[in-house]
Amino acid sequence: MKITLNGELLDLTSDALLEILKEYGAIAPYAVAVNGVFIPKSQHNGFVINEGDSIELLSPIQGG
Repeated sequence: MKITLNGELLDLTSDALLEILKEYGAIAPYAVAVNGVFIPKSQHNGFVINEGDSIELLSPIQGG
């Protein structure tokens, strides 16, 4: 299955969002949007990704 994650084209075997994020190396805290729609953390575990979906993984940046 081909998806885009943060602009990078990936070919994955899993369709589970949480598994994809773990495989990508996501470290909490982060926010996730699929096809431009924010996905709450409470829904990450059961969320299914489809062929061609675009995932944006955003991590907070500290500074001042």
